[in-house]
Amino acid sequence: MQSTMYARRILFIAPTQTVTRLFPELREAGFEVGIAENVKGAAAFIRKTPPGVILSRPGMPGYKVEDLLSVGQEDPAFPPVVVFTDKGDVEEASRIMSLGAKDYWLEPLFAEKIAALLPARKEAPPAPPNSVLGRSRPSAQTRIIGEHPALRRVLSLAMQVAKSRATVLISGASGTGKEMFARYLHAQSDRAAGPFIAVNCAALPEHLLESELFGHEKGAFTGAIARKLGKFELASGGSMLLDEISEMDLALQAKLLRALQENQIDRVGGAESVNIDVRVLATTNRDLETWVEEGKFRQDLFFRLNVIPLRLPALKERAEDALLLANFFLQLYVDEYRLPPTSLSDEAAAWIMDYAWPGNVRELQNLMERATLLCGGKPILPAHFLLDQDSWPFFVGDEGFQAGDGVQSAGSVNGGESGAAFSGGVIPLHEMERIMIIKGLEQTRGNRTQAAELLGISVRTLRNKLNEYREQGRPVEAGEEGREGET
Repeated sequence: MQSTMYARRILFIAPTQTVTRLFPELREAGFEVGIAENVKGAAAFIRKTPPGVILSRPGMPGYKVEDLLSVGQEDPAFPPVVVFTDKGDVEEASRIMSLGAKDYWLEPLFAEKIAALLPARKEAPPAPPNSVLGRSRPSAQTRIIGEHPALRRVLSLAMQVAKSRATVLISGASGTGKEMFARYLHAQSDRAAGPFIAVNCAALPEHLLESELFGHEKGAFTGAIARKLGKFELASGGSMLLDEISEMDLALQAKLLRALQENQIDRVGGAESVNIDVRVLATTNRDLETWVEEGKFRQDLFFRLNVIPLRLPALKERAEDALLLANFFLQLYVDEYRLPPTSLSDEAAAWIMDYAWPGNVRELQNLMERATLLCGGKPILPAHFLLDQDSWPFFVGDEGFQAGDGVQSAGSVNGGESGAAFSGGVIPLHEMERIMIIKGLEQTRGNRTQAAELLGISVRTLRNKLNEYREQGRPVEAGEEGREGET
């Protein structure tokens, strides 16, 4: 029996940049979170503060998840291990499960899915002071930004049906925010206190997706060494999102239809039906009516899912909302990365309004994250979007080092090293790298973990670079002895 002292503690063994985005939401839900990038660090964490579950990503240098699983097989008290990866492989999944992993997941990870692995808090937290009639104001993950009539109509319909149990089919082009709307529906429903679990129907082959949704019994197939609860059971009392529902195999669609109609599922290899209590939301970027006509999607399932249809407009259909979204994401990333306050220049604002946004809100969000990181606290310019990376101006002139007016001059870095030291007006690549590392450490007040995430490298790579500079007699002074491992 796990001690309640650490039952809600999570250890990630993974590159820092792949999981830190989850930490604020997990902490808000009452979990303690730790991270290690190798077996030594993981062992030290487990000895000092035993976790309730370990989530491990294979393929990191000097680390094999098989070694971790072998320890778990020898120690009955070892925490359960969930392996996650960005590339699904059926053979690897079967092998990992046969070695004792609790589960095998595909990225991206979601905090709700991780939370479902661990016991709920004994006491519900008090209602937040900004709650109104029992509903909390939407968080950043469920806040819908926009004033265009097309979006407001969809939002109005969503608010009307949020409290019902009716299935909702959310359609729209890729990047329009379909999952955001699904989370909004859950947050505004009577099931908001329950889990929200998302399953990408395109990410797994049919037999693995069936097990993921409905679970399986021990011995149901090779590698099924223990009973596994499916996502329908884990989402009990809450909501489940079936993302990219159009990609589900026809045979599996029939089983899903029964689950929706009868509120019952059958685990793979199971002899008895299991009752479920789940509100199902589905998303698609395809025209499902056309797919029904072409025989690619079951008509009866389409009718069952399409009780409440929500079609999200593309960003180009509500161009005036682009600026609202841009400023929202700007503030979001300034807060997340603890950067100096900044703003959009008139040129950047005009470019945002004129751009067609083929990637919709997702593309805008990615560009704003990039620009916020590159602008260095100065107003964001179109160049900071890096639409043409070859045109990004890294050069040295009379003013010292400049990077699209977004990074401090070389003359102010590390004790006044002057850009004039580099002939021909060009900074060598290795020196550019060093300057950016200094800048990252300065912006994170010397926290190596946060600086590595900001720079898009691992903590190990950052540490090796700092050692290299020290050996060269050119130590990085700005926060070089920063703290590692803070999350």
